Amino acid sequence: MPILERISDIVRQFSTAERLVFFFFTVILTVSGLSLLYQVNKNFLVEVPDYGGSLTEGVIGSPRFINPLLANSDVDRDLTSLIYSGLLKSNSDKELVPDLAEYYEISDDGLIYTVGLKENVYFHDGKEVTADDVIYTVERAQDPELKSPRETNWLGVKVQKIDERTVSFTLKQQYSPFIQNLTLGILPKHIWRTAISAEFPFSQFNTKPIGSGPYMIDYITYSDSGIPSEYHLKSFNKYALGRAYITKLTIKSYQNEKDIIKAWKNKSIDGFHGISPKLLVDIDTSSSKVLLAPLSRVFGVFLNQNSAQVLINKEVREALNTATNKQEIIDEVLDGYGQIADGPIPEKIIEDDEMPNASSTDSKIEKARNILLKGGWKQNDDGIFEKKDKKTTTLLSFSISTGDAPELKEAALLLQKQWTEMGALVDVKIFEIGDLNQNIIKPRKYDSLLFGEIIGNDLDLYSFWHSSQRSSPGLNIALYTNLKADRLLENIRKTTSREDQKNYFESLVKEIKNDIPAIFTYTPYFIYISPERVKNVSIKTLTNPSERFSDVEKWYIETNNVWKIFIND
Repeated sequence: MPILERISDIVRQFSTAERLVFFFFTVILTVSGLSLLYQVNKNFLVEVPDYGGSLTEGVIGSPRFINPLLANSDVDRDLTSLIYSGLLKSNSDKELVPDLAEYYEISDDGLIYTVGLKENVYFHDGKEVTADDVIYTVERAQDPELKSPRETNWLGVKVQKIDERTVSFTLKQQYSPFIQNLTLGILPKHIWRTAISAEFPFSQFNTKPIGSGPYMIDYITYSDSGIPSEYHLKSFNKYALGRAYITKLTIKSYQNEKDIIKAWKNKSIDGFHGISPKLLVDIDTSSSKVLLAPLSRVFGVFLNQNSAQVLINKEVREALNTATNKQEIIDEVLDGYGQIADGPIPEKIIEDDEMPNASSTDSKIEKARNILLKGGWKQNDDGIFEKKDKKTTTLLSFSISTGDAPELKEAALLLQKQWTEMGALVDVKIFEIGDLNQNIIKPRKYDSLLFGEIIGNDLDLYSFWHSSQRSSPGLNIALYTNLKADRLLENIRKTTSREDQKNYFESLVKEIKNDIPAIFTYTPYFIYISPERVKNVSIKTLTNPSERFSDVEKWYIETNNVWKIFIND
């Protein structure tokens, strides 16, 4: 270039000293310029998630039904949530968002739900997802011979094909929680259509599933006995919500807590969940994140006033509730990994500096005794409260029935201790869980029952508290009867207005708290150990452990730096 040739000629005319000075300042100018460009570039760069990385999780139990219609264990649900996808999905904020669906519409009368599928959504084998797959899945869920745990969700629902990408669901009556049913994973009809109901549970596709979810099977490792022990998954690049950033995800099965802890210590797994809180003391989690979320289940003592007449007296129920040191139960039984339950639904996690000051057990017992004294009860020579009228003497005596799970037994014995100190005569009856369900809960043969209720994402409490659900298979184990509460429960199901639902729900909770049909005690935490290198993991209130994967496609390990202008808002 002429300008460069001219500079070169000028430089050749420099003396040696002048050349040294010239080159010195040229180097400084060049370095300064490059440094300035680097800083400018750096200011415009931001770190964003990138594809790559691997994650290995340990779970307790062996998979049997990796199938949205049959999954009934935590490990089944874990793998099903990763491999299958539904029309809608619930994200980590418990918001329903489209998954396979492009849109959904609800008719003005709340009876017809119309859903349109996205274009170009596929199963892992490359076949396109169509309305036929949706209809097939729902009809199989409704098949009584299949005995799917999802059957009751679809009773009386008519599903129709509008066109290849549109389906409608028609309800017999308004039922606002129905929208949650659309999160059901969709089966590929072309694979399952020849399987009759009797063969359905034995199909190879229950352990070698093909879905349309964020992950697909890469390969499976089997134990010496031929049981799948490791599922090696890879991200599905045609997933409806976009390819998952973490490209390899492995789920390893272990038989018990001891084995999974051993695997953690041997660094065979990166994360896990499902162990007793008391075992965390022996685990080094300094290089990992310990994530906590309240499980959407409430444990309490449900009072059967038909069996134990003494519980009919409201001052007795109020005194028992007042004397219950719930924080002590959480500290002793759950090693602190839980939160107080004061009503029929779990509360959100409260920050440490916002935790209410817990009253001492002595203070609670004194207040409870005063409630009984004001109600006409007096302590006898044995310290047990009793109430006399002209003909009879009623002793404050009843039993607590519960299952043989360690946490339930410990909680029952601690409640017995607290209530005995108050002045009640309390007997604890422990049953094997199958015996408890069949011979105690089903026929309602208990004075009080220490048990847990799993509350779904729809917060539909109808089966737990409506008077029509007092007998099995209803779940109203407190045998609660309140006409106002019944109307509120019915209104919650009928209305599609979120504001109205909220108002009805708040009134319902107040009504239940006022009547004290149960002594609510605690909500346990879900404890999830996750490696520090995995970013954007968000877990909040969970109905079951598999919901930790609600936003798994957004988790990431690898990152990249790009200019801000290339990032979509």
